[in-house]
Amino acid sequence: MVEDTDLKLEILLDYLRVNRGFDFTGYKRSSLQRRIEKRMHMVTIKDYDAYLDYLEVHPDEFAELFNTILINVTSFFRNKAAWEYLAAETIPTILAEKKNHDSIRVWCAGCASGEEAYGLAILLVEAIGEEVFRDRVKIYATDVDEQALTEARHARYTATDLKPIGDELQEKYFDQVGDEYTFRSDLRRQVIFGRHDLVQDAPISRLDLLSCRNTLMYMNAETQTRILSRFHFALKETGFLFLGKAEMLLTRTNMFIPGELKHRIFKKVSRAMIGQFDPPVLLLNERDRDIKISHQVELWEGALNTIDLAAIVVNRDGTLLMANTSMQAMFDIDQRDRGRPLQDLEVSYRPLELRSLIDRAYETGMPVLTENVERHTSSGVLQYLDIKVVPLPLGATEILGAGITFTDITRFHLLQEQLENSNQDLETANEELQSSNEELETTNEELQSTNEELETTNEELQSTNEELETMNEELQSSNEELETLNVELRQRTEALNMSNTFLESILASLDTGVIVVDLGLNVINWNNLAEDTWGLRRDEVINTSFLGLDIGLPVEKLKAPLKDCLKTSQPCDLSLDAINRRGQKIKCIVRCSPLISSDDENVGAILMIQALDSED
Repeated sequence: MVEDTDLKLEILLDYLRVNRGFDFTGYKRSSLQRRIEKRMHMVTIKDYDAYLDYLEVHPDEFAELFNTILINVTSFFRNKAAWEYLAAETIPTILAEKKNHDSIRVWCAGCASGEEAYGLAILLVEAIGEEVFRDRVKIYATDVDEQALTEARHARYTATDLKPIGDELQEKYFDQVGDEYTFRSDLRRQVIFGRHDLVQDAPISRLDLLSCRNTLMYMNAETQTRILSRFHFALKETGFLFLGKAEMLLTRTNMFIPGELKHRIFKKVSRAMIGQFDPPVLLLNERDRDIKISHQVELWEGALNTIDLAAIVVNRDGTLLMANTSMQAMFDIDQRDRGRPLQDLEVSYRPLELRSLIDRAYETGMPVLTENVERHTSSGVLQYLDIKVVPLPLGATEILGAGITFTDITRFHLLQEQLENSNQDLETANEELQSSNEELETTNEELQSTNEELETTNEELQSTNEELETMNEELQSSNEELETLNVELRQRTEALNMSNTFLESILASLDTGVIVVDLGLNVINWNNLAEDTWGLRRDEVINTSFLGLDIGLPVEKLKAPLKDCLKTSQPCDLSLDAINRRGQKIKCIVRCSPLISSDDENVGAILMIQALDSED
């Protein structure tokens, strides 16, 4: 049963990745399962299959699900002592290494609604002054949540949000607009927001400071390793990594060493000082492991699984030797396909005839590149690929085989379209410069957002995809979410127990038999005195038809009064002769009253039956 649930969770995650571009497969499964099931509970769905169907019918649910998964918990100067150390020690150390005109580059990864990015801006302005800040500083703030990025770009916060920074800094860096406060626009231009997936997208490079606080703890160990190796590549040799309170690098110190462990500030270890790299996990079958290959091929195999590109390796005979994880996901290649002739696989002829490219690479001894190859995925999405075939030589004359990579450039095509649309927006904005202040402000926001996206994209394009799998597992994430859930559950349980106790006390205190029915005349409550009078226990009558009960009370005579009461919502009284559970004849005074809901709707009826001796 657990395996079936895990499989359904993976199917749901794959659906989110293919249809919405959100790849959560690197997140810890326990955290993902709790959050997704929390959202399923809110829409009263218990099964993953049913929830997937619900997502297909209700597109708006995607936004609610992503907000539940991503959490986006942040604030200004969270863990204040760490920020004070950053301002007093780390930032001065970075500035001491700089010449007068050197740029200062900062990346705030997982910025959520922007408080951390603007906090970094405030510390830098305090350290170097506003004029130098505007001339030399670039702060790149990224997140996968578009809704959070929209909030961050607006830079609007309440007085409660700004309380941690103090009145002096609030007055210096924020302009009050009504009940809200907006970060100063002249400093805001140095903070560039853009969407970025830490798992899939290339890192921003040449950084002096990289802040990624309380983001890695939601990832599994393998994904953390990949992201931290990208962080190592992104930082300059003198760069610093600033992690959250719940995150710490204990091992794999060959890549980072503590600058101040208490406050989670780490220094980058230069490549020259790295002693060794962990060997990558290769996807070879047993037969291929027995093949003696050259040192150059071994190096290629070691790099294959560390790159983001989909890649395969074939030998000179055309046999598939390896396929990295990206290739398996893109073209549905699995373990059983290794050792098979390439020509037997669909990838050999779709989306492009690979065998002719491989032959050309063998003939020339040079890489062969084919660009902008169109491919339709199984879900019907049009994809553009750059396919490159690289011969793998052994010595000066012999060729062992070929490595083939598939680079997904679909995003670049989309960016070109976005660029054209942006240019059209710019022309429209220039024509509307004479319009009102409100229109001008809206246009400026659109232009700024577009320019930020383009600049972020350019930074990503300048980075390489060199990956080093060298970091160990991280500490476990905090228990904030679990504690919140426990508090909510305890409060609801206490409220329910109080309500049940209150209701039972009322019913038990009545000296009258009470029977409650719904609109279909099915019994939904039956108090103790009713049990004692008619001899039927509560659990024997609940959810059964009142008119079908075989008791001493002539229930057929109550059918018409009950229907009139349900129809008119007016109470009525009548007297009936009956026989109690002891066989004694009694006279019953019956009062039929409507059961009114909180919305003033009639949802049933209440029968209050007072039993009298027959002589009474």
